[in-house]
Amino acid sequence: MPTPREILTVSDDAPPPGETPWVVPPVVQHIDVVPADPTWPARFEALAARLRSALGGRALAIDHVGSTSVPGLAAKPILDVDLIVADPADEEVWLPALESDCFVLTVREPWWQGHRMLRLDAPRAHLHVFGPDAAEPWRHRIFRDHLRRSDEDRALYAETKHEVAALSNAEGEQMMEYNRRKQDVIREIYARAFAAAGLR
Repeated sequence: MPTPREILTVSDDAPPPGETPWVVPPVVQHIDVVPADPTWPARFEALAARLRSALGGRALAIDHVGSTSVPGLAAKPILDVDLIVADPADEEVWLPALESDCFVLTVREPWWQGHRMLRLDAPRAHLHVFGPDAAEPWRHRIFRDHLRRSDEDRALYAETKHEVAALSNAEGEQMMEYNRRKQDVIREIYARAFAAAGLR
């Protein structure tokens, strides 16, 4: 388990020289932020069952995170899921079973908490793979749970997403730029979420 300091520390480190996180290069796609869909939790449960069937005991934890995990929050219609495995770097243990089930390894960032991201087209999902000591899944859950409780921050985040999606679509930007445009508001909300969780 990460320390409180590790959970509080957000890194903007660039990839090491000569490295890229992209296994599949990104492309420009229209960014849709849609009203909350009450079927998203059930879709996650079906996807979690699919992951457990594929991985068995290799799936140490599976969590619904991101905006589709927050009731009433507008979101891109893509499920974000955190998967914890014993060692993300030991890909031969967990990756083949997922690739056999139509998941596509899209991002590999061994320098950043061992993170891998796989894309699934049906249902649309981004599967984030971390190890047991990674801090990022803890941040995801703290952020999610805070937004479930806070009407004010949930409304602020929804408004921000609509605004930056419109800007990114107008500029023909990739998802990375959309995420960067949200970053200041996300960190503002994170500060309140960490304080509510007793993290200083």
